[in-house]
Amino acid sequence: MITIDFNRLNLSPLDRILDIGCGEGRHTIRAGQYTETRCVGADFGFENLIETQKKIDFHRALNDLNCRSMDLSCMDVTALPFGDNRLDCVICSEVLEHIPDDNQAVYELIRILKPGKILAVSVPRFLPEKICWLLSDEYVNTDMGHVRIYRKKNLIQQIESFGVTFISSHYAHSVHTPYWWLKCLVGPNRTDSFGVNLYHQVLVWDLMKQPGITRLIDRLFNPVLGKSLVLYFKKK
Repeated sequence: MITIDFNRLNLSPLDRILDIGCGEGRHTIRAGQYTETRCVGADFGFENLIETQKKIDFHRALNDLNCRSMDLSCMDVTALPFGDNRLDCVICSEVLEHIPDDNQAVYELIRILKPGKILAVSVPRFLPEKICWLLSDEYVNTDMGHVRIYRKKNLIQQIESFGVTFISSHYAHSVHTPYWWLKCLVGPNRTDSFGVNLYHQVLVWDLMKQPGITRLIDRLFNPVLGKSLVLYFKKK
């Protein structure tokens, strides 16, 4: 499930790309499909990196990775182990909403980025996320869960204050929004809800098959119901 639009990243051969908070590696692997890129997938959780490595091995077996290198590492987004102005692209997807000191995290993301290069950030969109919070205290109080809800204008101003220029935005994953509302309504950790399980099967089918009808529905409803807000910045 790719949230970031890679066509907006201006990637070139030999670019060094960091996917911080990579989870199970969706954007790390996508970056590795670009020719001669040098990719790092990083996450605070070691178990996530184990799952990422399994997916990398799977894609290597398919021979669809074109990168020069792909490395994985445990990292803290508030204290990144890179020098200033070292990376050609930084991806931070669905991470900042988990970080208590998000200002320090944003400072680090921009510090390591080369001037003129792109930072891509995604967070849960305000309205879909707000409804999840209203529907479920359990969702709000999940360990290592979301600690805040962002408004687009405020987040842009916050990130720009660290020395980057906002260049574009879009929304993503509208077909996932009702799923999370339903999940919060019945209980986020329930596994016996017929409706939730059926919807999940539809989402898996959509991800695996990518049928035209759901792609069209997603594009049409993203401006209204897109679950993720995606922002792109260029370092001054």
